[in-house]
Amino acid sequence: MVLKVELLSKEMMMIKPSSPTPPHLKTLKLSFIDQTSPPFLAPFVFFFNHASADSSQLLKQSLSKVLTLFYPLAGRVRGNDFIDCSDDGALWVEARVHGFLKDVVENPLMEEIEKFLPLEPQKGDDSDFMLAVQVNYFLDGGIAVGVCVSHKIADALSMVNFVNAWALIAREGDAAEISPPNFGLVWPLFPPTTMDLTGSEFSATLGMTTREKVVTRRVVFNKENLAALKKSAAAESSRVGDPTRVEAVSAFLWKHFREASRKKSQDASMKKTFWAGQGVNLRARMKPALPEATFGNLWSPVNTTESPCPDDDDLVFQLRTSIREINAEYVEALQNEKGQSEHLRKWHERFTGEVEAEFMDFSSWCRFPIYEVDFGWGRPVWACPPAFPYKNFIVFMSTKCGDGIEAWINMGEEDDDIYMGMGAGLSDPIRLI
Repeated sequence: MVLKVELLSKEMMMIKPSSPTPPHLKTLKLSFIDQTSPPFLAPFVFFFNHASADSSQLLKQSLSKVLTLFYPLAGRVRGNDFIDCSDDGALWVEARVHGFLKDVVENPLMEEIEKFLPLEPQKGDDSDFMLAVQVNYFLDGGIAVGVCVSHKIADALSMVNFVNAWALIAREGDAAEISPPNFGLVWPLFPPTTMDLTGSEFSATLGMTTREKVVTRRVVFNKENLAALKKSAAAESSRVGDPTRVEAVSAFLWKHFREASRKKSQDASMKKTFWAGQGVNLRARMKPALPEATFGNLWSPVNTTESPCPDDDDLVFQLRTSIREINAEYVEALQNEKGQSEHLRKWHERFTGEVEAEFMDFSSWCRFPIYEVDFGWGRPVWACPPAFPYKNFIVFMSTKCGDGIEAWINMGEEDDDIYMGMGAGLSDPIRLI
């Protein structure tokens, strides 16, 4: 049965900051990382069992207050150079869901969950919104808050921290407990490049595809699954005796992807190279380290290439070694033109190399305070990132209880079969949802 989501107003509504942004803060330069971040709207949906009777007014008023602190989110991106902190506002949408929250949470369908978002995430290059919100009301009193934040201004941790700040103001009534983010901190650390990116071989859209060609599936690894995968990963690695749960799941998925992809390939004689990409949070890797609450794009991709030697297929070690290359020296290099140029060269080479390559990219959000979001009616019963315009892009999230991992797999519509049967060999089966 198709879930009907009915917009309550056809008019576009903007929520503006409760206080105007001072003139000296009206322009925010994009950092180098902002400039090279993909132009799409990062999506998230938070589900709550119940909301207060005045939830609409509460959410709008608190959003207006928090936008005074996070004022660039009420602005508009201008080219690939700066944010015009114009106080034009964040897009606000409300909708009635002709269905029950418990049905969505217990039997989620990805194409239905996307209906709870105010905009299509992959349309970020067609929209200059920094923030868009859709509040969805279910027949049983449940509520889903869909949030889209432009990746040109924020990474995933920044988005989650922003939603927590918004929820705190809704719960407490004021912003006294929130430290205002310093938006003038990131771009001086990672100065905008002086290179003409529009005329270079690099493009921030490298690897992106249309949503119509990507489907999203969820795999839940419970506590028993993770214990089995960590034990297996440790047994297969001669150099890592204590793999983390994210390392174990990443190695498991990468290994399965490579085996299934090779098996599916029609030309068995064609030599393929397989890469694993990982998004790395730079905050703790800088000297001095930045607080986790620092707002902005503070991430970097790192690539791992499979070993050419069949006898040295220590996937966990390879993944861990690549991550550790993102150290203070690496971060320092991103702060100068030479390091930036090398970064762009490697990123371009990944997609345009002469050797045929297949990629699987991971982004772990397992330690993010996702389930701490509380607007005053309790923490989420579930939260999810429903759609990304990349094939073989996987987001890891901790389950609500904290002892499991949800893997959100964005795959080519023709590649469902590659991910089937992943649970073979596990005593407690897993399956695509």
